[in-house]
Amino acid sequence: MRTIHMLAMPGVQLLDVSGPMDVFAEANVQSGLEEYTLRVIGLDAAPIRSSSGVRLVPDHAIGDELPKVDTVLVAGCPHAPQIELANELKQWLRRSCQGAKRYGSVCSGAFMLAASGQLDGRSITTHWAVADELAAAYPAIHVDADALHMRDGPVRTAAGVTAGLDLALVLVEEDLGREIALKVAAQLVMFFKRPGGQMQFSRHGEAEPGGRSALQQVQRWVIANPGDDHSVANLAERTGLSPRHFARIFQQELGVTPGAWVEAARVTAARQMLENAHHLPKQVAAACGFADVDTLRRAFMRQIGVTPAAYRRRFL
Repeated sequence: MRTIHMLAMPGVQLLDVSGPMDVFAEANVQSGLEEYTLRVIGLDAAPIRSSSGVRLVPDHAIGDELPKVDTVLVAGCPHAPQIELANELKQWLRRSCQGAKRYGSVCSGAFMLAASGQLDGRSITTHWAVADELAAAYPAIHVDADALHMRDGPVRTAAGVTAGLDLALVLVEEDLGREIALKVAAQLVMFFKRPGGQMQFSRHGEAEPGGRSALQQVQRWVIANPGDDHSVANLAERTGLSPRHFARIFQQELGVTPGAWVEAARVTAARQMLENAHHLPKQVAAACGFADVDTLRRAFMRQIGVTPAAYRRRFL
């Protein structure tokens, strides 16, 4: 019997709790045994109002005397970066994590674990929208903004919301083997191994105008006309600067080379066309300034982590 404790804070994202719990519950069904005992932990015994307004009734409060558990997970909530943890909660997290076989978080629940010091020196993931904020607030943690889920020693972390199901399935495979995990995935109509990472869902990193006004005018031109010839020489001519001076100022002010920025802008345009689902990759490549489909594919894989064809299928 494996006991799993899921800490849910007020304002919790309901799917961060219910998604993983349903995976573990289905593993019980598919194995024919009560492999997992599932418990929701609250700050106290009162019902926990989720971000959607639905209320959860916790099985235990952090002040209760609880036995050692196999796994401790912390669910995320939209305002997690702003939560200041009380000392009592920090102490509970430290005791619980140190006494568990493994521990981790779903989505922005990583902020709570980070505040308690349980992620120091670890490589973890969280929702792409708050990954930079987490990394800046806790420099002792390595944050991978693209990974759907990660394992580092006893730590298990998942990216945003539905990635909690992916993480739970990985834990089921760890515990009960591939066959049971495959059956769980089939029953819940979910990927056994979801292709790509978070960047295929993220809008983070899309090319946006920045720097001085002259550079922004050039960038807006690229965004509006992704299929044109945007060599450094041509872009520099639009600003009245020499190519060398233009490239130096561009990288100085935006932190990337003109070529890298143009590729990101073209991939952004390609994403928008593919999301429309009426355009084939070959048409997209021509319209967005890529020499051919293979060039589009390589750029798309670098920026998004999946092929243009796979990305397009999501919107058919």
